[in-house]
Amino acid sequence: MDQIAPDVLRVGYVPGVTVSKWARVWAERYPDDVLELIAVPQAEQEAALRDGRAEMCFVRLPIEREGLHAIPLYRELPVVVVPKDHPIAVFEQVSTAELADERMQDATDIDALADTVELVAAVGGAAIMPHSLARLHHRKDLVYRTVMGVPETQIALAWPVDLERDDVEDFIGVVRGRSTQSTRGRRADGKNSGGAGGGGKPRTAKKSVGKTGTAKSGTGRGAGAKSGRASGGKSTGKPKPQRRGRR
Repeated sequence: MDQIAPDVLRVGYVPGVTVSKWARVWAERYPDDVLELIAVPQAEQEAALRDGRAEMCFVRLPIEREGLHAIPLYRELPVVVVPKDHPIAVFEQVSTAELADERMQDATDIDALADTVELVAAVGGAAIMPHSLARLHHRKDLVYRTVMGVPETQIALAWPVDLERDDVEDFIGVVRGRSTQSTRGRRADGKNSGGAGGGGKPRTAKKSVGKTGTAKSGTGRGAGAKSGRASGGKSTGKPKPQRRGRR
C-alpha cells in the first residue's frame, strides 16, 4: 500500500452522497489541513476502508461492522423513475401495489444505475432507487416519484476502529455539527484533546497549506441528496409526500 503524508485526510464517498458542505466547513475551520475527497464505487465502499484507500468513507448501509465504526447520518427516500409521459407522473407518490403491473427494470446494482436509467428512457418501464441517485442520473425525459412501502436506505460515516487520529475526530465533529468550542477533537485555539478513540497523539506541525478536494462523481454535477443536519437522521431532498387516490 502506498504511503501517504500524515497531514492528509482521505475521505471517500459513494454515489449519491454530496460532501461539499462538510468540505467547505473543513476548509474554513482547518485551512492548513489537507482534505482529499475520493469517489468510491458502492461495491467497494468497505474495501476502500480496509485496504487503506481512504481513512474514512461515507457509505450506504448495510456494511460489515466488524473492525469499523459507523455513524448513521441520514436516510434516503426510495423513488420510482418513469418516462415523463407515464401515468404515474401526474402523482407525487405511489404505492408498490400500484406498480404491480409495471415492467420493472433491474436497479439492484447501484454502480450501474446510469445504464438502468438509460434503459427506462429507451424502452420504458420503471426502476426504483434511492432519491439521491435518481437526482444524480436525472434526465429531462424522465421523472421520479416517491414510492410508499419500500424501505429507505441510510447513509453513514465509517472508519476503522483502530484509527486514532486527531483529524479523524475533527472530521467527525464537522459532520456532526459540533462547534469549534467542542471539547472533543481540537479546540478553536488549535490545542489537541485526543483522537477518535479519546487517546490520540498530538499531530506534527503542518508543512503545507491544505487544499480541499471537490466532491464530483463521474456521472453528474451537484448530484446526490442534501445532507441537512448530519446527525438528524432525517431524509433529505425528499419530494413533498401527498396521499392521493387513483384517478
